[in-house]
Parts: sequence; C-alpha cells; structure tokens
Amino acid sequence: MEQPAIGRHVFHVTKKEFITPHYIRITLQGDGALDFEACTVGANNKIFIPPAGTKEILFPEFDESRGVWVNPSDDQKPLVRTYTHRGIDVGQRKIWIDFVNHGDNGPASSWALHAQEGDALGVAMKLRKAALYPPADWYFLIGDATAIPVIASILESLPADARGQCILEVPSPTDIQPEIAHPGFAVQWIFNAHPESGSLLYDTVLQVVIPEDKTPFAYVACEYSSVKSIRSYFREVLHWTNKELYAFSYWKAGIAEDQSAQERRAEKQD
Repeated sequence: MEQPAIGRHVFHVTKKEFITPHYIRITLQGDGALDFEACTVGANNKIFIPPAGTKEILFPEFDESRGVWVNPSDDQKPLVRTYTHRGIDVGQRKIWIDFVNHGDNGPASSWALHAQEGDALGVAMKLRKAALYPPADWYFLIGDATAIPVIASILESLPADARGQCILEVPSPTDIQPEIAHPGFAVQWIFNAHPESGSLLYDTVLQVVIPEDKTPFAYVACEYSSVKSIRSYFREVLHWTNKELYAFSYWKAGIAEDQSAQERRAEKQD
C-alpha cells in the first residue's frame, strides 16, 4: 500500500484567543495551508514545538549522499505532539488549532499559553482525505476536552438529517462551547475539574438509552482508562463490532504523550 505524502511546514501565530477559560485557539498563517487543502478537518496532525530557549523550528533533513534522514541536535530538536487542526482557510493561508489550557503542565499547553504574534509552530499532515466515520442511522460521540476538535468537526460535517447523542466532558460550565451543536443531536456537557484523577464519561455513557432499531456508530476519544472501560461496555455488553466502534485514547493520566504512545496504540488493537 502506497504511503501518503506528508506536508510539513512552519506557520506563524497571527491570533490567540481564549474561547473558554480552558481552551485556547491559535490561528496560524503560512503558505503550507495550501498543502492542507487536501486534508480532512478533524484529522490528526503533528505539531512541532520549539525547544526551550529558541523560537525556531528545525525539521529533519534528508541527506541524499547517505540516503538517510538527519535530525537536528538534541538542543534544537522540536518537541512533537499529536493534535487536530480545527479549521483551515486556504484563501487566507490560515489554519487554526485549539489547545486545552492546563497551564504549564505539558509543552503544548505551555506553548499555547505563552504564544505571541509571530511565534513559529511546525505542523505536519498526511495529504489525503480521511473518513472520520462511516454511514450510520445513529451516532454516539463521546469525548473529553482533548476530543472536542474532532467531535466538533464530525458534527459540522454530518448531514442535517443525521441523528445521535454527544457527551463532552470539560472542566466547568464556563467551558461549554454553544457552537458545538447539530439539529439532530442531543449534546450533553458534563463537568470534571480534575480529569487526571478519573472521568465521569463511563458512568454517563451507561445512562444513555441506545435505539435498538438503528444501525449505530460510536466515536470515543478520551483518557486511556476511560477508553478501556467504554470500549469494554460496547464490545462485551452491547456486542458491537469493530465497524460500529472507533475508540482511541488521546492521553494517559500521569504519563507524557511520547511515553504512552505505544501503550495507547496497543490498547486500540485489543
């Protein structure tokens, strides 16, 4: 199977806004946005955060004489994290990414919190369309604050006659985003100021009455432990198949993304 091309570009901050107390939207501008026209809004990307003491982004370079990729030195190598671009405006050469604001606890949150106009951020995307969901009669969208960009993108892309339920866990009522809505969906917001200590999503999911006469599909994206519990419920209690369920953990409490990535990928295959 042919590997998709990857667009890797440096963008610069043109705007920063706190859309809620715990959500920062960063608007980035760069000619690389032209590349990303081929991508699906809501699909994952990689962001490249400048290392401490610098605002420059250095990508790996291909050494043609040796036929290998050469990384920047350790003190110049950007920190890489997985995110979701929330929108793109090719005409204005802009993309925007929403960051969960949990202070300086984590390089991505810290970068967004302190970002200023003109600051650089690297972004890489696979240059292809990605199907976020299959056709279904009834959709169940479940996520914590980290999943809001992809779930919002799903709601925006579904047809007006789509039906379903959406549960979103955020720190407080001040973090509700009213624009996250769909005429055929009940959107339920639940509040948890300390998701690292445990989520309310699993218990809330159990309370939802799922239509028995509809072809369903559930999209689940949240913390590792919650994903495992919710996945088990759908598979072992409801007996849903892989085609009816996508569940992936975006993070694991107490462990940095790069340290937990392999374990989270393995859990997805269970």
